[in-house]
Amino acid sequence: MPRFNKRTITGSPATRAAKRATPRTGTPPAPPHPGRTLALTSAATAVALMTYTAPMVTLPETAAALHTPLSAQAWLLNGTPLGLAALLLVAGSLADDHGRRRIFTAGTLALGITAVLGAFASTTWQFTLARIAQGAASAGLLASSLGLLVHAFPTPHGRLRATGVWGAFVSGGIAVGPLVAGALPDWRVAYGVLGAAALLLAALAPRTLTESRAPRPGRPDVLGALAFGLALIALIAALTLGRDGWLRAPVGLLLLAAVVLVAVFALLERRTATPMIDLGLLRRPAFLASSAGGLFTGLAVIGLFSFLPALLQQTLGMSAMNTAWLFLLWSGLSFAVALQARRLAGRVPPRLQLALGFALHAVGALAMLGALAAHSWPRLLPGLVLGGIGSGLLNAALPLVAVESVPAARAAMGSGAQQTFRYVGSCAGVALTIAVSTSTGGGLAHGADVAMAVSAALAVLAAVLLGVLREQRA
Repeated sequence: MPRFNKRTITGSPATRAAKRATPRTGTPPAPPHPGRTLALTSAATAVALMTYTAPMVTLPETAAALHTPLSAQAWLLNGTPLGLAALLLVAGSLADDHGRRRIFTAGTLALGITAVLGAFASTTWQFTLARIAQGAASAGLLASSLGLLVHAFPTPHGRLRATGVWGAFVSGGIAVGPLVAGALPDWRVAYGVLGAAALLLAALAPRTLTESRAPRPGRPDVLGALAFGLALIALIAALTLGRDGWLRAPVGLLLLAAVVLVAVFALLERRTATPMIDLGLLRRPAFLASSAGGLFTGLAVIGLFSFLPALLQQTLGMSAMNTAWLFLLWSGLSFAVALQARRLAGRVPPRLQLALGFALHAVGALAMLGALAAHSWPRLLPGLVLGGIGSGLLNAALPLVAVESVPAARAAMGSGAQQTFRYVGSCAGVALTIAVSTSTGGGLAHGADVAMAVSAALAVLAAVLLGVLREQRA
């Protein structure tokens, strides 16, 4: 009769990996419920984006309450994308390695707590730190969401539908956030409401979602995350200070520090056993397309539309609520187009959708030139329509390209990488838009025209780049 010992039963690596993926009760994990997974991850994503976009229409009121000078207002908008960009990569790796439901729940809970804390901020730095913490929490939520969806929708058709709906809720959150902030009597109340919504979703997550993971040996890449985060802070600080003179020594030193820290980050990623991002993926056209699409979405689209509502209030004298309704034309169209764009996937490759989305944004930005100088908000309407359609195509295609550009087991890492580039671009785009629009000698209206032209040029560059990458793969 054979003898069994503890080493025979549990000693093999495959057995240990299976035990890590199975609850301690010894029973196999329950199968995921696709509909509930999609509903909860989409709702939480919408709340995260609502929190992100809330200051867009309340920026003048918030800056006045916190006594924030014009030169520092970029930090009020950039806090959340800064936290997102700094931690999305490590959040994606943690979700794959230690459990996507676990990271999703922790991120949603932290978002609720930090949103409430932001409502009680009394200084610019307190509010900015709360916004950075909101971004860090949102990083865990967003990076794990697509990993949960890939696990719940294993077939290509199901994955196409799920990522299309999820992308539409990205646009939906962007659309509803300013409306909620503008409709409530005070900007502080808005953060309390959004925090309560996030806490409710966090309470639902453990019972609604099924745990999934793709564990690797090793520890989280803390040094890589630190180097990347510091590089991003140096870059945003340089762009923020640039409005007072691009050739000044502090600006040059900060840009140099950003370059050095990026080089350190790359070196760390090559040497660690569990990198936040596999740099070898940058040789794959699909991953390059995903990264470039995210980066230029932040630079060209989010950068412009994050500060445009504040420009409308300061140049046309519009109220926060009226600005939110006008902004809804762009963001609402983005939601509707993203929800329907999945129908194009069988006929139009996702990267071509990205190129078309950037082209439409460029035309829309150019169509808005001169509207603020003429004090005519109706002249903005054609550009907002074209830009909204373009943004919808981008938000529908980006999540699909992100999960298709990496192996299925690393879906959360692929999502984190693409969204990291998106929010790096967003941080840089917001700072650049504010610097350009407020540093020209012709006033805010002229500065807005310059910012729109820069945004259009960046979008054209993105469309051309994505076209070249598509040809290379063929």
